[in-house]
Amino acid sequence: MSANEEKTDFKPDSSNLYREETITDLKVAAIKIMVPIKLDGSDDESRTPIYIGNTQLMSPEGPVPLQAPLEANNLEEALAVFPDAMRQALAEMVEKIKEMQLEQKRKEMGVSNSGIILPGR
Repeated sequence: MSANEEKTDFKPDSSNLYREETITDLKVAAIKIMVPIKLDGSDDESRTPIYIGNTQLMSPEGPVPLQAPLEANNLEEALAVFPDAMRQALAEMVEKIKEMQLEQKRKEMGVSNSGIILPGR
């Protein structure tokens, strides 16, 4: 076993457990509800559930997953904020792709992150 493997802590945090539930409309939306639970598996009413929106877009290369946290206190609110959260996640993904394409062009042109053009490239 390597030194890094020996240093990795695989011990679960028993004070931060969640049960995952999924709600879907079988069309566009899938909402994960992360329900806080106690060590015995019962609901932990002292903590707030976490809502996470999921969907996917079709591209020529296949499905592209989108995921975003939903600022909500209940399922009704999660459904209401879902469209805007997915639009924001899509905008962020498009921006990251543009940045990656620009970086790739820079590498192909021989331009490093410092903006210095290297001879012979």
